[in-house]
Amino acid sequence: MRKVIITCAVTGAAEHTHINPAVPITPEEIADECLSAHEAGAAIVHIHVRDPDTGKPSMEETLYKEVVDRIRQKNDNVIINLTTGPGARIVLGTLEDPVKFGTGTTLTSPANRVIHIENIKPDICSLDIGSFNFGPHIFVNTPDNVIEMAKKIAATGVKPELEVFDLGGLRQAKALIKQDLVKKPYLFQICLGIPWAAEATPDTMMTMRNQLPNDAVWASFGISKDQLPMVAQSVILGGHVRVGLEDNLYISRGELAPGNAALVERAVNIITNMGYSVASPSEAREILNIK
Repeated sequence: MRKVIITCAVTGAAEHTHINPAVPITPEEIADECLSAHEAGAAIVHIHVRDPDTGKPSMEETLYKEVVDRIRQKNDNVIINLTTGPGARIVLGTLEDPVKFGTGTTLTSPANRVIHIENIKPDICSLDIGSFNFGPHIFVNTPDNVIEMAKKIAATGVKPELEVFDLGGLRQAKALIKQDLVKKPYLFQICLGIPWAAEATPDTMMTMRNQLPNDAVWASFGISKDQLPMVAQSVILGGHVRVGLEDNLYISRGELAPGNAALVERAVNIITNMGYSVASPSEAREILNIK
């Protein structure tokens, strides 16, 4: 019976804490949500951090460290996946003067985006591949920046999760593999539904799955209303899954999710009702070849 790994992305970087009060903000809240998601069936927890006072996304290493320490004090088995996504956003200026970056731009160096990975050394870290329109702003991951981040991550021994948002990003990820910057098994996350990247449809997921390299272990997710349907689709196509409040604030139409655990429980039900079983952290470590 195939084991399906569940990742829970517990908070994300979107400024949507005002929509659903269950979205965790403080390090204590984020750690508690990670542990609850694990208890519900998640083998991996994907972590962003937020300013405890404002709820806005943060890149503060001390916040990452506090979240990780709080988790590890209670559970040293759950697989920790820290993001390196923040620091890639460009907001253009006015239409008349777009060269001056607007408020909300976070663009920073590759070194700044991975410093917390070098110092904390989680089990996994995300590595976003490719540049594209991310809603109203631009998400920038140039080839040189991604290569530099990949080199620094490789030096830590942390396993990168290659997040791909379209076929161009997937092509760029395979170039990293050719440069021997990523080790087998290659871990891919197919990210669907983000405006204006690849749509969350069965055809899109299948097309991207078919372009993955040999020796790839892959998962996929959809955002908002497509989160749970894409769980089923990923399982059907042989992949693993991701759910959580980063990607979706609702448990059903019009009903806010009470927490990450509720979304994980839905994913567990989908997986088991399809005749598969949910991977424990130990089983996930074996699948991903991480200690």
